[in-house]
Amino acid sequence: MNYKKAMTTDFSEWLAQFACDFDKQFEAILNDELSSDSRLHRAMRYALLGGGKRIRPALCTLVAGDNANPSVVARAAMAVEAVHTYSLVHDDLPAMDDDCLRRGRATTHVEFDEATAILCGDALLTYAFELLATLDVPAEQRVELVRVLSRAAGHNGMVLGQQLDIDATSQSISFSDVQAIHQLKTTALITAAVQIGAVIGGHNAADWGEFAEKIGMLFQVVDDILDATADSRQLGKTAGKDNAADKPTAVSVLGLDEARDYAAQLCEAAKSNLQQLGVDSSSPTNLMPEFLLGRSF
Repeated sequence: MNYKKAMTTDFSEWLAQFACDFDKQFEAILNDELSSDSRLHRAMRYALLGGGKRIRPALCTLVAGDNANPSVVARAAMAVEAVHTYSLVHDDLPAMDDDCLRRGRATTHVEFDEATAILCGDALLTYAFELLATLDVPAEQRVELVRVLSRAAGHNGMVLGQQLDIDATSQSISFSDVQAIHQLKTTALITAAVQIGAVIGGHNAADWGEFAEKIGMLFQVVDDILDATADSRQLGKTAGKDNAADKPTAVSVLGLDEARDYAAQLCEAAKSNLQQLGVDSSSPTNLMPEFLLGRSF
């Protein structure tokens, strides 16, 4: 299937097919590279192959475009997903969000144990950089890809956002502070997926920066809305966790109606960015903002 140019009017259908094919590729690689029956490798496979929307790999693939090496794009997208999955495994731990449900099944520390989940997260994070470091691309490109992902995931990116999110629990903060947390905790890694796709595809990553920021913020604001309005079966994770934990979100600060208005503004801005980028009209990328705005899971 040609992911980049597949004509469609239904992004959810396209994404479901992409996720299915991506998971098959990922499973084949994991079966080869995580081949032992150790508890650690079983936990890593459990976490990585537990479903999920695969939005970040899809973004990486779509932005890379037709001319990029498909196997290189796939492994780079897997690296981004490995970092994302590590963050979920650690987020679910009792010391963090303390959740027992993820992607419709038991979280990793419930299925295995807390110590294994911690080690699983550690291994997934380092495995991501192994995937990038062994890509069949020029050395300078590998270095750039490692730089992009490490900066997005680390102490000035996602991890800092997670710490600020913890610090803000039960605190009264401004919407600009909520946005700053969203920018780091969620948007940074989504931006990395976009930038990695751009680098592999030979595009100017900076040109995609504004779209990446808008689509990342849109993803998180809709997550906040769904946490307040959907049920656990629909989400595949425990609904209402933000409110129960007294975490500041777009909904808690703005209210539900204003949060929805803000999400709609982000969607329109992302669509405008794609027009400015001159994205081919046949690309499913054009349908992603509306899909993210209207998603129910």
